[in-house]
Amino acid sequence: MTYPVAATADTPQIRFNKVPEVTPYFWAIKIMATTVGETGADYLIFKMGLGLQMTSILMAVVLVAILIWQFRTDRYTPWVYWLAVTMISVVGTLITDSLSDGYGVPLGVSTAVFIVALIMTFAVWYLREHTLSIHSIDTPAREGFYWLAVLFTFALGTAAGDLLAERLGLGYLPSTFLFGAAILVVIGLWRAGIIGAVTAFWLAYILTRPLGASFGDFLSQPLPNGGLGLGTTTTSLVFLGVILALVGYLTLSGVDREDNARAE
Repeated sequence: MTYPVAATADTPQIRFNKVPEVTPYFWAIKIMATTVGETGADYLIFKMGLGLQMTSILMAVVLVAILIWQFRTDRYTPWVYWLAVTMISVVGTLITDSLSDGYGVPLGVSTAVFIVALIMTFAVWYLREHTLSIHSIDTPAREGFYWLAVLFTFALGTAAGDLLAERLGLGYLPSTFLFGAAILVVIGLWRAGIIGAVTAFWLAYILTRPLGASFGDFLSQPLPNGGLGLGTTTTSLVFLGVILALVGYLTLSGVDREDNARAE
């Protein structure tokens, strides 16, 4: 593992942050990755005919391989990072679907369980590292907490989004607007100084998952189910194409990379 560059007696260790700067590109790709997680999982299960269990196993194996790759990089690398986010989006969706469809766990229970799991992750992370800032993801431990929190946000967002849109009958588009409004409230609270930047970031990060999932379902689901009927294939391919274009731009431009690394 290569987090710090090798140090000598005359040179300090240099730590590079492993996640991107929070820019409009960050939120755009994150929301689209969320949508791909929702529609992509459905595509593999139903269109490819793999079934829920086989899809879950295969995607979990792929995710582990990608995270190993991500951990072995010594700094933020757009292609690797966003590949990990997209795959975690798929796996987070599959975890919730497996609980509800495979084991009959009510979505309300899944939502509560993932809320508790996320709170516990943040609590242990803060007690150990004294920060939850994504500007300091520069050690293996912090990166481990970060990706665990990200996984729980995706699983939680899937459960909460499905609970509102399907079980409670709110519908996909109204759910999209509801979660979008909630994000605007978070932004307003942050700008008013009521909540800090770190709290605002994680609240928005959590809410963008059900936002993207509800929007993805709205685009892909048939008209009788409250969607536009574009299908999972078209929706997944369109969003994947935009993600690839944006990640390519970020790789070439470096606009979402931190200018300064930490020296110790």
